[in-house]
Amino acid sequence: MSKTKAAQVAVVTGGSGFLGSHLCDHLLREGFEVICLDNLITGNVANIEHLAGNERFRFIKHDVTEYIYLPGPVDIVFHFASPASPVDYLQLPIQTLKVGALGTHKALGLARAKGARFLLASTSEVYGDPLIHPQQESYWGNVNPIGPRGVYDEAKRFAEAMVMAYHRTHGVDTRIVRIFNTFGPRMRPHDGRVVPAFSVQALKNEPITVFGDGRQTRSFCYVSDLVAGIYALSRSNCNDPVNIGNPREMTVLQFAELIRDLVGSTAPIEFRELPVDDPKVRQPDITKARELLDWQPVKSLEDGLRETIAYFRTLLERGLI
Repeated sequence: MSKTKAAQVAVVTGGSGFLGSHLCDHLLREGFEVICLDNLITGNVANIEHLAGNERFRFIKHDVTEYIYLPGPVDIVFHFASPASPVDYLQLPIQTLKVGALGTHKALGLARAKGARFLLASTSEVYGDPLIHPQQESYWGNVNPIGPRGVYDEAKRFAEAMVMAYHRTHGVDTRIVRIFNTFGPRMRPHDGRVVPAFSVQALKNEPITVFGDGRQTRSFCYVSDLVAGIYALSRSNCNDPVNIGNPREMTVLQFAELIRDLVGSTAPIEFRELPVDDPKVRQPDITKARELLDWQPVKSLEDGLRETIAYFRTLLERGLI
């Protein structure tokens, strides 16, 4: 009688965060056993509470800047642990740098010890305030290392360098995804990013705060599309960085007006001073993802926003905002 083949084991650091929790869901649907590591500094157990009782899912509260010990086999490590919004990394600058450096080192050490594949969640912020547009993976970036945003930008740039060092020196099978602006349910209402900020303000009919003149551009990808792209990258043979995001570009002011219209709000738009080193443009060139991964986003911005706004409306009705 043949034995049933054991499921592959995936470790997701930062697995109770917005992106990490959606990745855990996707991996479970793909048949993986999933071990979620999170110290809950910005994560939320509410994002994974629906997985309680799932025999293929395990949550361990752990700070990944400390040594990671896990018994048994591990097939792939997804390193998603990091504060990821301006509010978080401006309040937690040292923790942001530590998880980018020490956390990446410890997660890579786990992958090396287990002979596992490793995928780093990097960011479009490695491009800084870009001087080329749209941003291609070959662009080295324009980052102010001593500015207030530098703690996040440089943490991720260092993390990418360490991943490639482990790949070249120790032969670890690595992947790097550069994630562009992403949105969807489970975002924190007050994390400082434009989707939750504009959505909550519109739902409360409070002034919608746009920084600068609103002409800076962003490109927004729905979370299910992003996770599908990340999973495709994890199954590919590409060791170099790959952009994953939605290339549909619009100004921040247009985006505020769109959310206000979808909510049906009459909230006024107020302009505030632009933060230091805020990027003027942000749009991914996803040619590489299309050609190597056969991936591109499929969810429309409007449909994704409707689902996200519904999520925030539910939180508001429950008195959680």
